[in-house]
Amino acid sequence: MSQPAILVLEDGRVFRGESYGAIGQTVGEAVFSTGMTGYQETLTDPSYRRQVVVMTAPHIGNTGVNTEDQESRQIWVAGYVVRDPARVQSNWRSSRTLDEELIGQGVVGISGVDTRALTRHLRERGSMRCGISSVSDDDRALLAIVKDAPSMAGADLMDEVTTAETYVIPAVGEKRYTVAAIDLGIKGMTPKRMAERGIEVHVLSASATIEDIEAVKPDGVFFSNGPGDPAMADRSVSLLNEVLDRRIPYFGICFGNQIFGRALGLGTFKLKYGHRGINQPVQDLTTGKVEITSQNHGFAVDAPIEGTFETPYGPGRVTHIGLNDQVVEGLALLEAPAFSVQYHPEAAAGPHDAAYLFDRFVELMRDSKVIHHPASGPASSNTDERTH
Repeated sequence: MSQPAILVLEDGRVFRGESYGAIGQTVGEAVFSTGMTGYQETLTDPSYRRQVVVMTAPHIGNTGVNTEDQESRQIWVAGYVVRDPARVQSNWRSSRTLDEELIGQGVVGISGVDTRALTRHLRERGSMRCGISSVSDDDRALLAIVKDAPSMAGADLMDEVTTAETYVIPAVGEKRYTVAAIDLGIKGMTPKRMAERGIEVHVLSASATIEDIEAVKPDGVFFSNGPGDPAMADRSVSLLNEVLDRRIPYFGICFGNQIFGRALGLGTFKLKYGHRGINQPVQDLTTGKVEITSQNHGFAVDAPIEGTFETPYGPGRVTHIGLNDQVVEGLALLEAPAFSVQYHPEAAAGPHDAAYLFDRFVELMRDSKVIHHPASGPASSNTDERTH
């Protein structure tokens, strides 16, 4: 049975509605997601750690919740905001309602909110901290709690979401390559997409060292998506520098793109309200093709869109840009085997326009092996003279 609930933004604006999910109180950064489908994948994306997600699609929960579409071991959002929760679940795979899942995992939410007005407010004034309460209607008291909550800027969260132990996703069919994937908040579909291409994926903790990576004898290294401020990820930047020093082929997405930018000597910055949803237009500058992408990030890399820029590993360039605001969406080195993008090519849930990036990673590993290890097995990860 729902009961009255309030949502308070840190600038003092108040929205009133009804409880949705668990009864309680929560705080986090208010962000909005424009996806019309894939709410289960959104909820279980570790990149949403400590964020209160506002769904712009008005009707949420239609297909219930199933066991197949989980992207990680739990729901990570700090809170959930919807306008019109589905009264009935309707899907042959559904095993429970979304409301039941939120309650079961203790996720506090609010429904009946004018999410259009809330989204417009966030677009105009930027993402900000907020609180939701279904145990008190004292908006002034909640505002004080919100203002005392930590900001996403300066947040170091990867250790809260990473795997505790290394695990392996075996290649589907014949094994062609081995990849060491650093879990900064990885989504489950990502190693599956690599496995479909004959890659055996060893998923390592965010605390992994270069020795841990070399022990896998990888043909390539992957850095995943994840939550928090890339300016706080010095450990991951140092690890990637060691990978790049060894010329091991590298592919990064989302947080892995921001880490790559920092490893190349670039800065990062917080976006006004970020990019979240499965309908973000991006142009691949290497082909001119425009793709619709799945994104979830509040930070971006500061790099020149035109021409090249100097890095410790030779010239680099921006390979992809967001067409809504010209934000950097991809980077690559021209004389070393490394590239990254600021979005989710694994596309859970959809679209699949960017799936070719996994093939590009395969080509990078293949070319590196052909150039430096003709007629031999997997490339040694400690071959310092490797170039691309």
